[in-house]
Amino acid sequence: MLSRVAENLYWLARYMERAENTARMIQVNANLVLDLPGGVTAGWAPLIRIVEATEAFEASGRKYGERGVIAFLVGDYDNPCSIVSSIALARENARTVRDMIPRELWEHVNDLHLYAREHLKGGLARRERHQHLQYVIEAAQAFTGILEGTMIRGMGFRFLSAGRYLERADMTCRIVDVRSSSLLVDKEAESLKPYENIQWMSVLKSLTGYQMYRLKKRVRVHSDAVVEFLMLDDEFPRAVYSCLGHLEVQLSSLPNNTDPLRVVTRLRRHLLEQPLRDVRADSLHAYIVEVLEGLGEVHDSLAQNYFDPELATRRA
Repeated sequence: MLSRVAENLYWLARYMERAENTARMIQVNANLVLDLPGGVTAGWAPLIRIVEATEAFEASGRKYGERGVIAFLVGDYDNPCSIVSSIALARENARTVRDMIPRELWEHVNDLHLYAREHLKGGLARRERHQHLQYVIEAAQAFTGILEGTMIRGMGFRFLSAGRYLERADMTCRIVDVRSSSLLVDKEAESLKPYENIQWMSVLKSLTGYQMYRLKKRVRVHSDAVVEFLMLDDEFPRAVYSCLGHLEVQLSSLPNNTDPLRVVTRLRRHLLEQPLRDVRADSLHAYIVEVLEGLGEVHDSLAQNYFDPELATRRA
């Protein structure tokens, strides 16, 4: 397989996963704003911090309110993290590898691109936003379903899967990091605990993990258990440890995989060697940063072994 083809498949999956994650994040934040009582606000600025686009957002001249953040994350073509940009980039990557993916997959991505472009105003309007975001989420899930149900398990499938799981792990880390910085309140402040739980519920819901958390943990929602579930659970498919496990399986079937596998295995071991019960609120950010740096090393290793390193760095 040509390195260019492998890279386009990898980024096709990453951009589709990014569009879904961003849609989920916006939708849940909007619900959280409604759930919190007067005087307690979640705000919209954390969403910009999650996607690490503070500089680009401020350069756009928008304000950190609902309207400005939604416009930036949903419909800004100049923002590569926006939903409309992610879908457009996914469509372009799919177009260049049409002969490597099922025809139904290409048609699905193209249809989603047309929908996102033609219904952009609806995505920005509060009245139609939920329907628009839900369509994007379901279309991204259908993308995964078509991929899993129709594509042969060759190298192309491996690179698609690698991109999906790496992007998913990255977003989980970012949501936990940014949300925890504003949600970890003084445990002695009893009056704040109910609000803390509501906000941690929103973290789980943004990753579609609330029901699975209750089934697996069988405890009330609280910060320590939620962070442990999202970082270390080996069965929840959006947990970082689980994503790395799936990534390890996909890489094991690729040639020239020694370096990428070593990086992934080392990161999984690092997660287990430092139990989260030893990570306090004031050190959680440093812990997440280490994991994010590890995920960056995984990407760099893939780029060095399979892609054009310079181009891969620019696209990240």
